[in-house]
Amino acid sequence: MGHMVGKDIYKKLGKKIDNLGARTPWNSAFHSILKELYTEDEADLIVKMPYGLNTLKYIQRVTGIESAKLKNLLDRLCDKGLMIDAWYGKGFRYTVSPLVIGIFEFTMMRTRGELNTKEWARLFHDYLQDKNSFYKANLGHGEKVMPLRTIPHEETIDMSEYVEVLDYEKATAIIENTQKFAVGICSCRHEKLHAENRQCHAPLSMCASFDSAADYMIRHGFAEEVEKSQMLENLARSRELRLVLNADNVQKNVGFICFCCGCCCNVLLGVSSFGYANAIVTSSFIARSNTETCAECGDCAEICPVNAIKMKPGSGPIVDDSICMGCGVCALDCSTESMKLIKREQRVLHPADTFEKVILSALERGSLQNLIFNNPQNAGHTFMRGLVGGFLKLPPMKKALMSDTLRSRFLDSIRRST
Repeated sequence: MGHMVGKDIYKKLGKKIDNLGARTPWNSAFHSILKELYTEDEADLIVKMPYGLNTLKYIQRVTGIESAKLKNLLDRLCDKGLMIDAWYGKGFRYTVSPLVIGIFEFTMMRTRGELNTKEWARLFHDYLQDKNSFYKANLGHGEKVMPLRTIPHEETIDMSEYVEVLDYEKATAIIENTQKFAVGICSCRHEKLHAENRQCHAPLSMCASFDSAADYMIRHGFAEEVEKSQMLENLARSRELRLVLNADNVQKNVGFICFCCGCCCNVLLGVSSFGYANAIVTSSFIARSNTETCAECGDCAEICPVNAIKMKPGSGPIVDDSICMGCGVCALDCSTESMKLIKREQRVLHPADTFEKVILSALERGSLQNLIFNNPQNAGHTFMRGLVGGFLKLPPMKKALMSDTLRSRFLDSIRRST
């Protein structure tokens, strides 16, 4: 009987996580991840947890778990990266970690205790590399609101036409406006290292977190606090190593910057290996070559991390606009400075802050109703989740709320109601 209860609780856990920030289709690989990472009592708590950020008092009321036991479970889950705690005013609030950005990254960044890192890497690799499962579920319907956005290497932007580069598009400005910094292991490179798929020599410890995100990472042993000078050094090194700068997809209070390589980054592989150009939100720039000065050496095509450039004899580099991220890596090696980034003609959607990113992402993925009616133990909330969820999933309604015309008013109304 205990075996059947355990099997059932992990299926419920999988369903709960599937209703968070990233879709997680159920299969044997995902089941294996859950059994490896969660004890049965931890899984039971997650299933009972309300959605969104909540106080200990509210979680205790919803779950019915005795306060001391609940606090112990929450602390244990936070130390494993399976729960996120954030300080709000007078106390911590807790939320369940989605698979990404969350369970995968924090698990592969852990440094404390007895760690089964190699096995974790194998399990995640088996699950994430199935293009007909995870990638298809999250990218196969034209989704636009992604966790990461690309930041250009600033020196590769063509400023001859007096192009304005906003502060949130500059890695240096983001770092200068940050008070607290943390650097931890790159989860993707760590996974590929143990899966024996790593091809680069980029350092494992480069991924940066800022301010409140850095505080969480430091408290739970996922990263170490560093000075601003080290962050700027890492930024300079990323240019030398030809790494892509991928940041938190918000304009204000950016929480992290990843220094990504084409061989390891699961987001970049979503583009290059699995064919989903929407795996990452592009920068506001795109690569272009000056055919008059181009030496046709092919270095830009060779170094592009997502294979967005092809060489055509007599015509020089041909950029595939549908997958060019506007990272500028291709221009870093251009000896004639013919390859540059220019401003895109079409506007790129970058949410103003984390609130907007979460709401828009939930709307795209059909889980917004969970944040509005967040108590899974309440029959009334369950009914309303089904009713509102069905309404929001209607294609015309979703398209209207995501449009330039209604998006701002929709977000304002949701913000006022929370």
